Formats: sequence, C-alpha cells, structure tokens
Amino acid sequence: MPALRDALLPLALFVLGTVELAFSGLPSWGVGVPCEAVACALLVLRRRTPLVVAPLVGWALTAAELVEPKLEEPAAPLAIIVVACYACARYRADLWGIAAVAALLTSAIPRYAFIEETNDITDVFFIGALLIPPFVFGRVARKLDEQTTLLEAQQAVIQEQAAHDERARIARELHDVIAHSISAMVVQTTVAQDLVGSDPARAGEVLEGVAATGRRALAETARLLHLVRDDADELGLEPVPGLADLDRLVAGGDVELRRVGDLGDLPAAVDVSAYRICQEAVTNARRYGRGTLSLEVARQNGAVHIHASNTVGSTVSEGGGLGLLGMAERAAVLGGQLTHTVADGRFELDAVLPVVEP
Repeated sequence: MPALRDALLPLALFVLGTVELAFSGLPSWGVGVPCEAVACALLVLRRRTPLVVAPLVGWALTAAELVEPKLEEPAAPLAIIVVACYACARYRADLWGIAAVAALLTSAIPRYAFIEETNDITDVFFIGALLIPPFVFGRVARKLDEQTTLLEAQQAVIQEQAAHDERARIARELHDVIAHSISAMVVQTTVAQDLVGSDPARAGEVLEGVAATGRRALAETARLLHLVRDDADELGLEPVPGLADLDRLVAGGDVELRRVGDLGDLPAAVDVSAYRICQEAVTNARRYGRGTLSLEVARQNGAVHIHASNTVGSTVSEGGGLGLLGMAERAAVLGGQLTHTVADGRFELDAVLPVVEP
C-alpha cells in the first residue's frame, strides 16, 4: 500500500529521534519529541507535496530549538531534513525544489536571531552544504527512473512490432492455406462434374473429398486466426452486438437510457455502428466524467439519432480522442456524422446515422 510505504521511513526516523533524545540527557528533551513527531508526520506527504513539506519540516524542528537551544545537538533532525530535501528533487520534475530547499534553510534564521549562542550565519551555509548531496542524489534518482520508464516503453514498442511482424507472417501462411485448399476443391469439383453422368458413385466420393478438404481448411483457418487475434468478439465467436444489447451495456446504474421509435429491424451496419457509438459514450463517461450519463437513442426522420450528455470530471483524458475519431469515421462511412463538444462543464455527443430502407 502506498500510504503505508510512505509512512515507514518517517516512523523509523521518529523512533530513532525519540530514542536519541531520551538518552541524550539534555534539559527539556521532551520538547523535541512532539516537534520531531510533527516533522515526521509531514514526511508522509513528501511524495505528493514535497514543496510544502520541506519548509514546514524545517520550521517544526526549529521550534524545538527556540524552546531549548541545546536541542540542536541531536543528529536525527538532520536526517529528517535530508529526507525532505531529497523529496524536493526526487518527486518534482521542475526546479521549484530548489526554492523549497531555500525556504527550508530560512527556518534556521530565527535560531540566530533569538538564541544567544556562539553560532553564526556561516552555519546556514554549512547546513546548505550538507543538503546539496541528497538534492543531487534525488535528481539523479529521478532521471534514472525516467530513463527506466522510457526503456520499458521502447521495449513495449519493440515487442509490439515483433508481434505485428509475426501476425503478418501468419497472415501470409493463412493466405497460402486458403488458396491451396480452394484450388484443390475447384479441381475435385470439376472432376465430380465430369463423373456425375458416367460414374455417380465415384462422383459422390470425390464430393466427399471436397467436403473433407473444406473442413480441414476451416479448421486450419480457425487455428491460424486464433494466433493472429486473441479477441473472441473479433473472431466471430461472439454475436455481433447491436442496439438490442443496450440494456447490458448500460447496466450499473450510472446511465439513464431513453429509447424513441422502433429500433428493431435496422440494417446490420447501422445497428452495430449505433451500438459502438453508444459504447464509446458510456466508456468515456465512466472513465473521464462524473455523475450520471444521459443517453438517448431515437429512430426518426429516416435516421438513428444518438445523444449523450454527462458532466466532465477532473480527470484529463490521455487517449487523445482516438475513440471518438474512430466513431466519427464509422458514422461518415454510413453517410452520417458525429459531433462532440465540451461546454459549461458538460460533454455533449450527437450522432446521426441514416437508415436506407430496402
């Protein structure tokens, strides 16, 4: 669990700091315990808000020294600051982490303004020199992580290309299998035609061979198709969906579906395209929207009209709208059109698919 992972290191630092204070023999050492507890609690958020955590950690630890100056001697607070500094570089891609580290250093100024000690401002530079290595290490760790991610993405592209090439090879083999089988069936059928009049029994045997060749070709084709495609729906093992399947599509309680007119007996291309457009609208609403999707499918004026509307969520789509672009192309092939807009916080989709009556 991410939350537990983020809390383990701060918890360990707090335990270490508490033990160090307890055995330090310093006066008022108990003041440092709650201050270190606050600083360690802030570290739990270091991955999400490092720019805020780093300065607050510095001020929390400085508060203890303002109460008891000798509390600057323990080493655990320095380890806490090092972790906060590392987080500013590790979990931020920009250079605002430098400003956060500078803000962290300003937390040491009140100590020199209100505590009468032999310390001077050069200690600030000393602390700054201690913080440079963890900051640099954080930047290096982030770059290494980005390179690892890039390498994994490149490896995925290479694997996808290899799979594409293999599918192309299988497709060529599939073509050869079908071509050979059809050629054999044509020859056998021609022989059977010649034998029908003179030797019907022999002609029947030849036709049985034609049927056997056809069955073998179908079996081999199915086997190769399973290698080329792994989607049962694409293989034709599942029925082609249509508007009759809308109830199953919208199941889940987050879609208000309204039908208008007779949606039965539609041309197959219009029926499946209308379903796919509805499927895309439902998918987008559940992934990027919030609230309830209003979906209306109507057959009127010689066309199927689809209207979908939902509130836009805070999640930003990372798909580039390719699904909607594909649906627009599907509608255009049928002589229709698909449009979508975002206005006043709502996503609106409208599609019109003409129905050519037989």
